[in-house]
Amino acid sequence: MKTKTDALHVEDTSKVDIQTLSLDSIEQTKSGYYIWLVSIAVGVGGFLFGYDTGIISAVLVVLNEDLGHALSSNEKELITSLTSGGAFFGALAAGCSADKYGRKIGIFLGCIVFVIGAVLQACAFSLAQMAVGRFVIGIGVGSAAMIIPLYIAEVSPAKYRGRMIGLDNMSITGGQLVAYGVGAGLAEVSHGWRYMVGLGAVPALVLAVCLHFCPESPRQLMYHGKSEEAARVVAKIFPNGTDLQVQQKIQHMTIHVEESRALNGESGFWKQLKQLYVVPSNFRALVAACGLMGMQQFTGYNTLMYYSSTLFGIVGFKDPIAVGTIIAGTGFGCTFVYFLMIDRFGRRLILLSTMWGMAVFLAVAAIGFHWIPVRHNLSLETNNIGWPAYLVLASMIIFVIFYSLGIGNLAWVSSEFFPMEIRALGTMMMTCTCWGTNIVVASTFLTQMENTTPSGAFGFYAVLCFIGWVAVYFWYPEVRGMTLEDIREVFNHGFGVKYARRVQKELARQQKAQIESESGSAQFS
Repeated sequence: MKTKTDALHVEDTSKVDIQTLSLDSIEQTKSGYYIWLVSIAVGVGGFLFGYDTGIISAVLVVLNEDLGHALSSNEKELITSLTSGGAFFGALAAGCSADKYGRKIGIFLGCIVFVIGAVLQACAFSLAQMAVGRFVIGIGVGSAAMIIPLYIAEVSPAKYRGRMIGLDNMSITGGQLVAYGVGAGLAEVSHGWRYMVGLGAVPALVLAVCLHFCPESPRQLMYHGKSEEAARVVAKIFPNGTDLQVQQKIQHMTIHVEESRALNGESGFWKQLKQLYVVPSNFRALVAACGLMGMQQFTGYNTLMYYSSTLFGIVGFKDPIAVGTIIAGTGFGCTFVYFLMIDRFGRRLILLSTMWGMAVFLAVAAIGFHWIPVRHNLSLETNNIGWPAYLVLASMIIFVIFYSLGIGNLAWVSSEFFPMEIRALGTMMMTCTCWGTNIVVASTFLTQMENTTPSGAFGFYAVLCFIGWVAVYFWYPEVRGMTLEDIREVFNHGFGVKYARRVQKELARQQKAQIESESGSAQFS
């Protein structure tokens, strides 16, 4: 009997079983506008995440004594990290209920909770009230952040899956950009921070309305025995497919849904949890997905979002909120480039091409901070902005470029690694990893800079980025273009890096053969 230790065995690179790579013919047909509109609508949920991470940076600068006293570094870390704590529990709740009640209901409830949290923050007059609002809004963020990538992965065509999940990521960086713009615009308004946090309720309400026009995941419908409704959804997703192709797609999903039911039986959550950790292939998928998500947080990017205005104030810039807007704008622009790249170049190549750059420019930022005279309490010894300040700004911009082109967006795509029977639970664990590590980073960053200097803190994150690059090289397989049903086979071959490479060659061969076949048919006709 295999144990968890066996899960990390050297991968089997035996011949690829073509049957497991069966390309549904409907997957090769042209998708219509409907599924893109659905992905865009649901992707608004990413805006909630992005807006909250961006707006707190401006709020921390202009709060002053509106909560009864000027906040210390520890209190700033508290109200920042409480959102991550709430998101952790929100992801847990969403993951435990997503299979039973469906994907849409979890997103809807997350929107409602987000609105409540935004109102609580806007009405806060004490640190305790603000803390409660931050925690509540975190529950909404965590719920949406967990289910939305899962939902999009299940409704999107295989060849567009990376880009469609990328729409959620674009909404995150778009939310950050809007948040910085709102923060800069309201910074001089009396109690402007209340408007900043209150406006976060608007996109949550928009998403709640849009959900009415979005379908439930066809795989989720199949899991609950609603095959006719699932067929109607598949027909909408692939409007150019024939009735026969729709039925073949349903049959293909049915095989894996029945397999999922057989594995889970009726024992629910605890059986799924056991499947996730005891089945070697599932555990390897979990390690790869959660490992990349944890590394995404340990790059330190979100500390830049949470504390960028504070950081650039430390460096000496007079309008740190406006400078932070440059960072957010860079992230948004590069996420659009990522959107164009993901399904063309693949996940693994992009990660290996960007993570080294993150490490290098975090190290450059550490060098720049070394020449900036900063006291132990993170205040400047001089008001002059010299070359080190501009070096830090430039290195941060380039770091954000590499981050947004790679791991910043790609970590959320890893929900595709999990098979149907544990997909919701696996995505929940991946999202909890995000928020758990986010709590660690957000609650320690300012203290770390005080104790190890800003230079030491940035050097520390540079080392972590390099370690992440090494981990991706050995343990992250390429699954571009595979259906969700076919991806499950990858982790039956160790971490599947070499096996997935063989799969990609076979997929390319099949696609080339199909193009030649269609070209030949056109000539004869």
